[in-house]
Amino acid sequence: MLPTSELEDSNTKIELANMVEELSPAQTIANTETGDEGGQLIDRAVIDKLPLGTVVHSSRRLGTSEWTVLTKLETTDRNNEPKSYFLKCAPHEHGRIMLEGEFHSMKALYEAAPTFVPKPHGWGLLTGSEQATYFFLCDFLELSNEFPEPNQLCEKLVALHKSSQSSNNMFGFHIKPMRGNLQLETTWNPSWISFFIQLLRSTLELDQKTNGTWSNLEQLVDDTITHIVPQVLGPLVTKGRSIKPSLIHGDLWDGNIGTNAKTGDVYIFDASAYYAHHEMEIAIWRPLPNSVVGSGVYVETYLKYMGISEPKEQFEDRHMLYSACTALHAAACHNRLSAREECSEKLTILIGKYCH
Repeated sequence: MLPTSELEDSNTKIELANMVEELSPAQTIANTETGDEGGQLIDRAVIDKLPLGTVVHSSRRLGTSEWTVLTKLETTDRNNEPKSYFLKCAPHEHGRIMLEGEFHSMKALYEAAPTFVPKPHGWGLLTGSEQATYFFLCDFLELSNEFPEPNQLCEKLVALHKSSQSSNNMFGFHIKPMRGNLQLETTWNPSWISFFIQLLRSTLELDQKTNGTWSNLEQLVDDTITHIVPQVLGPLVTKGRSIKPSLIHGDLWDGNIGTNAKTGDVYIFDASAYYAHHEMEIAIWRPLPNSVVGSGVYVETYLKYMGISEPKEQFEDRHMLYSACTALHAAACHNRLSAREECSEKLTILIGKYCH
């Protein structure tokens, strides 16, 4: 359980604490058809997203993340079989953007790979909350503490990347999902190179808006867009090559991957999905201290099943470029100096290599 004291903003702490009270077990005993079991009601907006005939018997607060309250609902279905659901709530417009984005991200992933993500059931505005509070509802997974098995994780991920199809054959997504607490710039773009530039530039703007200017980072990003992107990403679409827009999870760090404690199946969740060059997915897996997916074995296993985009000899440079963008977003979300330094170091290396 993550204590409320870990929240970064004191006002958010108070708001989330109030939400926890609203979602206390005494208030979440309900029958979705009659609403009279125990004489208490769960919010009607949540009930309406549950399958018909579901009876909610109890709820248990799982804790709070940096921006949300997490709750487990214990229910039985219309056949009296037990079924658990995961409920996430967040306040205000920020919460609406976050949870709407998560629902649409998880919905797209579930439609493409239903054995790889918990089934999403809906999102919306709570009707009984004094402040505007939004929710996201999906199946609950009982997760073990085991590291995700590399072959199973990567086989499923490769299957997702290969089978998913962008409806308009463009890169991006129909809404702008949040990674962490900040939106990704996922406006549709027919060109992967142009899309990546808009993503990188907007990520720098997020970091500057949140944390202010830092050292020569803006100049490094400008030089990267002008000189590095054409040389590192340009060859992906020359000599008859093309890039398929693949649906990616978008934030596949350790905390968003889990193993079902009962079945051993690997799942991914808490997505920030969009259509991208599939190698963008594993940028966050670039070796990092104290990171499971950054241990190296997961990148190697993924490439074993997926293969490397041509030109293969530039994979490491693409991986470094993509991961620099990912690190910059982490800096913007968490005011993390080490992430800015990581981004700066990677861009400096690439500029030194390609700008003779």
